Amino acid sequence: MARSAGELRRAVSDEEKEVRRQTILSAAKRVFSEKGYAATTVADVARAANVSYGTIYWYFDSKEELFDALMDAGEARLRTRILAALDAAGPADLEGALRTSVRATFEHFEDDREATRLLFRDSYALGGRFERHLVRIYEGFIDDLEATIATGQREGVLRHTPPRVVAFSLAALIGQFAYRRLTTDDHLSAHDLAEFVVSLVMDGLRPR
Repeated sequence: MARSAGELRRAVSDEEKEVRRQTILSAAKRVFSEKGYAATTVADVARAANVSYGTIYWYFDSKEELFDALMDAGEARLRTRILAALDAAGPADLEGALRTSVRATFEHFEDDREATRLLFRDSYALGGRFERHLVRIYEGFIDDLEATIATGQREGVLRHTPPRVVAFSLAALIGQFAYRRLTTDDHLSAHDLAEFVVSLVMDGLRPR
């Protein structure tokens, strides 16, 4: 079959294949974000990526696998950003580490609103195999928060409450704010919102 005008030629080298794969992922993220998972077809993604319909299947077996790949990439980027923020804050400053990691999370969601829509709108709504992405993000973040909170409790700067329950509560609060900020920013920057969230939690956790 002849290529249509402007259609990209087939990638040959491993480097070209990876570039083509990323082109398809970027196009898929844009189309999924605009139309929603259910309404998007592989043909829509092919048109947006400027490749043939069959080319998509050289890289992804199905629309489901394509969506999974997008979510996996988003999870990895968020995890990397949070860990970098925690490393930069250092272990000695508990409150600073919390503020830095929460701010990094909000900034990640705001820098990539298309991925955030997929995560909080489509992944949650589709359930099953897709909901695992939400679970993995929450669980990884909760693990880090739980360790930080447990350290603060051992050092006597936080009340002794179940650290995982506290971590889950904080993660849920962050998730709800991130979802809300898809439509409104409440006139708060990511920095200001992180300050509010951490202050709200810390004021309730400080020993009395």
